[in-house]
This record gives sequence, structure tokens and C-alpha cells, in this order.
Amino acid sequence: EAVVQEFRPAQVGESFGPTWETCWFKVELSIPPAWEGREVHFVWESDGEGMVWRDAQPVQGLTKEGEKTSYILTRSLKELEPHSLTLYVELACNGLFGAGKGSMIAPPDPDRRVTLTKAELVIFNRDVYELLVDLEILLEMAQLLGEENQRSFQALYTANQMVNVCDVTDPSTFPAARDLAAAIFSQRNGESQHTIHAMGHCHIDSAWLWPYEETIRKCARSWVTVVHLMEHNPELTFACSQLGLIPVLLQAQQFEWVRSWYPGLYARIQDFVAKGQFIPVGGTWVEMDGNLPSGESMVRQFLQGQRFFQEQFGRICSEFWLPDTFGYSAQLPQLMRGCGIQRFLTQKLSWNLVNSFPHHTFFWEGIDGSQVLTHFPPGDSYGMHVRVEEILKTVKNNRDKGRVNHSAFLFGFGDGGGGPTQKMLDSMKRMRDTDGLPRVQISTPDQLFAVLEKESSQLCTWVGELFLELHNGTYTTQAQIKKGNRECERILHDVEVLSTLAVAQDSVFQYPARQLQRLWRLLLLNQFHDVLPGSCIQLVVEDALQYYTEIRRAGAQLQEEAVQSLCRDLLQPEARSTQSTLVLNTLPWERTEVISRPGPDGTETLALVTVPSMGYALVQEPFVPPQPVTVRKQEDGSITMENGLIAVCVDTMGHLTSLRLLDSGRESVPDGCYANQFALFDDVPLYWDAWDVMDYHLETRKPVTTLLKPLEITLAGGLRGSVRFSLQVGKSSTLTQEIILDAMCPYLRFLTQVEWKEAHKFLKVEFPVQVRSTNATYEIQFGHLQRPTHWNTSWDWARFEVWTHKWLDLSEHGFGVALLNDCKYGASAHRNVLSLSL
Repeated sequence: EAVVQEFRPAQVGESFGPTWETCWFKVELSIPPAWEGREVHFVWESDGEGMVWRDAQPVQGLTKEGEKTSYILTRSLKELEPHSLTLYVELACNGLFGAGKGSMIAPPDPDRRVTLTKAELVIFNRDVYELLVDLEILLEMAQLLGEENQRSFQALYTANQMVNVCDVTDPSTFPAARDLAAAIFSQRNGESQHTIHAMGHCHIDSAWLWPYEETIRKCARSWVTVVHLMEHNPELTFACSQLGLIPVLLQAQQFEWVRSWYPGLYARIQDFVAKGQFIPVGGTWVEMDGNLPSGESMVRQFLQGQRFFQEQFGRICSEFWLPDTFGYSAQLPQLMRGCGIQRFLTQKLSWNLVNSFPHHTFFWEGIDGSQVLTHFPPGDSYGMHVRVEEILKTVKNNRDKGRVNHSAFLFGFGDGGGGPTQKMLDSMKRMRDTDGLPRVQISTPDQLFAVLEKESSQLCTWVGELFLELHNGTYTTQAQIKKGNRECERILHDVEVLSTLAVAQDSVFQYPARQLQRLWRLLLLNQFHDVLPGSCIQLVVEDALQYYTEIRRAGAQLQEEAVQSLCRDLLQPEARSTQSTLVLNTLPWERTEVISRPGPDGTETLALVTVPSMGYALVQEPFVPPQPVTVRKQEDGSITMENGLIAVCVDTMGHLTSLRLLDSGRESVPDGCYANQFALFDDVPLYWDAWDVMDYHLETRKPVTTLLKPLEITLAGGLRGSVRFSLQVGKSSTLTQEIILDAMCPYLRFLTQVEWKEAHKFLKVEFPVQVRSTNATYEIQFGHLQRPTHWNTSWDWARFEVWTHKWLDLSEHGFGVALLNDCKYGASAHRNVLSLSL
């Protein structure tokens, strides 16, 4: 399609745009005959990401930020080789890290233009290049090994001799200079030296500072470059950890997409997978957030990922590869083991702001006792550039010296893609086994973990979550994404329950497996570790919300089809009166609740119903509660509500001044305290604005005290009592809340709507309770976790803001209070105050 377009002349210095646009260049080359025998490169430099196409196939990614600015036309020009050829360059009008205006993480500049700064045909002098790489490594050894190490002086004096021997105007002197460097690099280590397992790596965020669609091209640019390197460096191994990508609703995974749109590239990748060089790792559909997805979502991440590996490569993955996410749930070891994975690699805890994590190689134990062998690359990065400094840091920084003598080293440009470069490989060859430096070998994840398993007898064990002491704001950022994730998880659960029951009852009903897989893959994509946390640009948020809308729409249709099949007889007009209502319960326990249903005149009416576990009931004559809800307004304007189980008092500002359990008379709200207290905090982090909330925000607490609409009774009792009020929050935002007490219900409900227009502010709601406990309990995936309510140690107070799923609980013997939610994740429990971040 691009080739048949009409091209116009372009010049170096010209700019193209705007942001996210694509420009195609037709490049006609003519190599002078006098260059025969020389290595010829096509050099292209711009501040956009590019890709070279030749003979209708992608052949080379071009990214200045990724140090890839040339395409090798020939390594030695032959007389019979074509001297004239045509290339095409596809230029994306965005950089490796998007198009942030003023800083990398600023919102994209919609009018940014990229400039073509160089387009040249050049002779590449490989002798000079090799000489420079030698000198760079020698000088780094001289600078970094230290004055107490004789090898630093040997490197320094060798570099000095090379300068003396080498005449830059006389290439015949270069070999002698290189021989001096080779003498240093060939001096070997002893047997006890630490071994570094180097693996090419290219971390590509499925969406972050660029939209989903741009990731498609990032994959192609990065992978074609890696394949090109493998063709000329057979020792290179490359770990590819990103599977899932759905650029449009029907698209499934990055490998499938490459196979569809780049069949030639995909065939080459398959060849290198078979050779053991191109190594798919990960085990999940995408590199998901490690905290917020539900237990079922995490199982589906592994299910879809492992199924993909099995179908495409004939094996499942034995390593879970999640280098860049914002903490790791204590349930993950059990889920990994259940999905055939016993090994785990990450490095993100090196970002901890307060405490340094005490291990790099250890056993991680989950809430059920399951253990996985875990490794953090001691260099604290998944994007090394193969410098002497990084090699030395990998050994010096290792916190498990003496226990293990091997570690990982992941090299290549990442986050925005890019991957390894030829220079990285050439540097590594010189450091492979050089005295004074650790031993460096090209390796694979399996080789690394196999040797770590052999050395594991002395390893320590870490029990519980791997909590990242940073990016706590991602539990709350982008409230609509958080709400969409929770709702869609529930929708897919309900569809599957009802469809399964329908299959069991109706042999004609077809289980919607294909449709459900499509919807699950959309949801799993949105759980990528920069999408669900909200740490992405607006274009990505818009795509994510659109995907949630599609899941809701299609999920509702599938649910309706399942119900029609499951309850066909009950839904026939002759089978029920106009007053009857079909009520379904998709949870595994019997429920008695007040529901709202349409009345004969079209208005909503209330009914108290009981529905069995995982079942349904046809409600005709709702039963009357043994004790109706009573609602009374007091002289001071406060309102009390009572239902025989609990009694509550709400003051004119909407605060709970009392919440009593009637059978024991136990009061939950301490004297002089207000529960349901909204509070506003300043939110000005050090740098990562969408990611972080810092501990010092707690010093800026301001209770919300401006009343817009006073407390009023909205339902006067019977089956339901409710009150409503409105507050002004900050300068421009409003909050309206309805507090509801239903008959026979042991809890109070709060329906809260916020019109949010504040910047750099953080809204929470607080519930001080009359309970004393040193630990609070939080729901996590398929279980719960206890965290301290005190700040005795730095490990304790670093968890000033934590994550939970649907509830957190503070209990003592015989009594407790739980705070539930349907769309929030950020929370805290300090001393006796439960707080939910809104």
C-alpha cells in the first residue's frame, strides 16, 4: 500500500508530523564502484522511530534513542552485487518514549514534529570501530577496578601503549594496537569467579506513553533487529516476554499479529525459536499488574499465556517473567505452581524508596506455603548496555554472595522497545572471561535457573507479599479504569456461571467459549501493568474504557442468552403472573436481600427475596421482614436508622456518629469521632505524578466540611431506609452520597458519586472504629493478607498506603468492623482508622 503512493522529494532538515502520524520515504541508493571491497551502511537519523523495508520485508529498526541508526547494505561490496537499490523507510512521528511535552512522562504534545537529521550512504571502517570498543573497555577497567587492583593499572598502561602504537593516519598500525588489547582480554579468571548469565532482552510496554496501536510497530522494529543480529551472531539468545496484544477487538497476541502482518519476519522468528535462540518467556498473556487483577483474572493470564506457548512452541513456560510491575501479590507463588511454573524473575523491588530488599536469589513463599525459586538480577535493571560498570555492579550488589555464584544480566534497550545492539555483543565478547572481571556467558533462562537450583540449599525464604515501596498511587489513579476492571471481572464470572448452568440443563445450548475468550483477552490486555494502574497517556485510557464498554455490551448479551435458555419455561407468559420476578444468584451461598423490581405501573418497587446458592427463584409474593427498617429524624437534625440487627446515627454532615450491633449493644464508632469522614490531601509527589503518593501527603489532611445539601430522608423505612446529602470537595468538586439500610441486612451501604475537578489532590473516606488490633486483614486473590496497623519499623510505615480488593477488616476477639467496596483498591488501616482511597 505504501509503495504505490506518490512520493515527493524530501530533504535532510525537514520536519514531519504531527504526533502519531506515519510518513513513508522512498530511498534510492547508488553505491560508487570505487567502494568495492568496503563495508557500506545506509545511515538514517531522526527523532522518530523508523523501520527499513527491503524487497517488501522489514529488515531493520531505526531508533536514535536505541542506538540503531544504520542499516548494513553489504559487509564487503562485490563487483557482481547490485550497486543500485531502493529501500523504504517507515517513520513513526513519535520517539522511543512517546511524545511527552517537556518531560518523558508529561502528556504527549499533539503537534510535535520529528526532524530528519541525517540520510547518508557511508563506508563503515570496522577496524576503527573494533579499536574504539577495545579502548572503551580498557579505560572503564582502569577507572572502575580501583587503585588497589593491579588489573586497573594493567588496563591503563595497555591503553596508553595502544595510543602510542596506533597512528590514526596509518591503518596498518591498527592490528598491533589491537593485539595489545587482546593480550589483556585473553588473561583468564580463576574457577571461583562469579558467573554472569547474559541474555538479550527487549521489554516492550504494551501501552504506556504510546497507544496500543503503536506497540504493534514497536514489536516489529525490535524483533526484526534482533533476528538480524542473530543471523550474524549465532551465540545470541533473546528473551521475549510480551505475548498479549489486542490492537483491535478481534486481534489476540503479538506473535499472532506478527504472523498475520509480517509473515516473513514470523517465519524467521520461528526458525530461531527452534534453534533455542529466540526464547519466549513469561507464562502470562501480558505482563499484568501484580496486585489489582482478581484471582480468576490472574489464573486466566496464566491459562491464556501457557496455552499460547503450548500451541505455538510445543511446551509451556517454566519461568514467570515479570520484570516491571508495581508489587507482587502473596498469592502468586500458589498460582504459579498451579500453572506449571516454579521459577520467577523480576527486578522492580530495587526501586524501593525506603528499605532495600535483602535478597537477589531466594525462595518466595505464598499464603498457602507454595514456594518458587526467585531471582532479581543484581544489576537492578532489565535494560543493561554491557558496560564494565554494570558488570561490576552485578557482582558487588549481589546480596546472596556465598549462597549462589551465578546471576542474570539482561541487556538491551527496553520499555519502549529496541533490544540489544551489535556493540553490546562485541563488548561482551571481550569481557567473556577476562581476569579482574566476572565471567560473562551468553545464557538462557533455563540454564540460569538450573544452576541456581543446584546451588539453592543455602538460600533464604521470603514469606508473603513482595510490596513495592513506591507507586502507591497506582492503586487509585484513573478511577474509571479501576471500576471498569472490577465490573468486567464480575460480568464475565456471571456469564460463565449462568452459561455453565444452562449447558448442564439444556443440551441444545452452546457454551459461548469463543466469545468468552475474546472478552477475557480484552480484559487481560487492560490489566497490563501501565493500563490497569492508570500510569498511561489519555489515548490509552480512552482505548481501555472502550474495551470495557465492549465487554459490558457483549457480556450482557451472553448473559441474557444464558438466562433465556436456563429459565425458558419460567419466562413463558403463561408460566407466571405479571407480578412475579425471576431473580438469579451467581454467588455460592444463599442470599436474602432487598431488591428493586419494576411494578405493574412501571415504577420501581422493593421486595425482600431469598435465592439459593448458584441458583434462581421466581418471586411472586415477597415475604415481610420480621423487623422493618425504622427511620427517625432527631431534634438536632441527625437521623437514626435501625433494622433489628444494627442501629446507625447520621449527623447533618453525613458523618456516622454511631453504629451499634444490637444483639450485643457493641458500639463501633469511638466517642467524639466521626466515621464516614471525607478528607482531602495534597498530592504532590517527587516525580512520578500518576504513579506516586508520598508519605508526606498525610501531613496535609483537611476534613471536608462544606455542606451543599443538608441531610434528608429519601426512604422512610419498611424494607429500606435511606438518607442523602451533598458536600463541596476542594475548590470545584462535589460529592453526593446516599446511605442505605435494608431490612435483615447486617451492613450499611454508601452510594457515592463524585464530580471530580481537582488537580494534585487526593480524596479519602475514613472510618475510625472502636477495635484494637495490631493487624488489619485485607482481601487479596483467593485469600487474605494481614498487615500491621502500627508503624514500628521502616518496613511498617513504608506501607502507609496499600492495596486491597473487595474488603479490609479490623477485628479483635469476638468483634470486628469491615469496610467493603465495589470498585476501589487503595486503602490503609493505621491504628484504629480504616481508610478507603477514592
